[in-house]
Amino acid sequence: MLNLQRITIFVAVVDSGSLTAAAGVLGLTKAVVSFNIRQLENELGVTLLLRSTRRLTLTEPGQLFYQRGVTLLKEAESLQDDVRANHAGLTGELRITTTPEYGAQVVIPILAAFSQQHPGLRVRHVSSSHHADLISERFDVAIRLGTLADSRYHAALIARFTILPVATPEWQAHHAVDSLEALAQSEWIVHERLSTPLRWQVSDEHGRSSTLEIKRAPRVFADSAQALMAFALAGSGLALLPEWLVKTALEEGTLLHILPGVTFAQQGIYAVYPDAQHVPAKVRTFIDFLRARVG
Repeated sequence: MLNLQRITIFVAVVDSGSLTAAAGVLGLTKAVVSFNIRQLENELGVTLLLRSTRRLTLTEPGQLFYQRGVTLLKEAESLQDDVRANHAGLTGELRITTTPEYGAQVVIPILAAFSQQHPGLRVRHVSSSHHADLISERFDVAIRLGTLADSRYHAALIARFTILPVATPEWQAHHAVDSLEALAQSEWIVHERLSTPLRWQVSDEHGRSSTLEIKRAPRVFADSAQALMAFALAGSGLALLPEWLVKTALEEGTLLHILPGVTFAQQGIYAVYPDAQHVPAKVRTFIDFLRARVG
């Protein structure tokens, strides 16, 4: 039978890159760490790590064992947390990743309130525009906006939001975008992380649907909504941004909603979590809490 403590030691060695570093993280001696790795390899009958004077390298079985071991440890932690939650409330650690903009403006205030309600739970938030590998990076939940394509994970729809084409009043004064065709021919600031940044489903004021194809070759690209907004405020062109992000700029008049008669398809806010049979109580409870607050 596999020993969870040895799996924990093995994962720590891989994560930290050396036996010595893992020993420091775990509060063990290097000799104890080395012994447990050897015992694990003996029990499995395979070599997991190739050792050299400078570094450790995972073998192919070692890579597989590491990936499955991380999942196994997460499930063991979730089981422990759920059992304890029946008596003492939520415990353990909740690891969440969001984009910087939506995290700072929406998720973190909600996460702070959630944390206050569950004092036995540690909360760790990571801001990133990159889509994390939830399993290898050990995130419990990722909050993602737009549309989803990754079928490896479960996704709970939290809410929907409106996206608006915006630009500065000065830019609009010089370009006078007053039709869908003019919109298609405009200077767009493009979000390079989107799968189809030059094609959008839109509806006119009569509810008629069509596809907007941006025909002018973009010159400015960015990888975050905040950067797109900064480019728009600097007069670089049109940016398609969430209403919740540009609301204040629209109220202050530093940005204008361009061609308001055209409506872009709403986007989703999703709580994404690993596709596991056992969803931890802390994940279920947070998703319900988030949905209630955002909704």
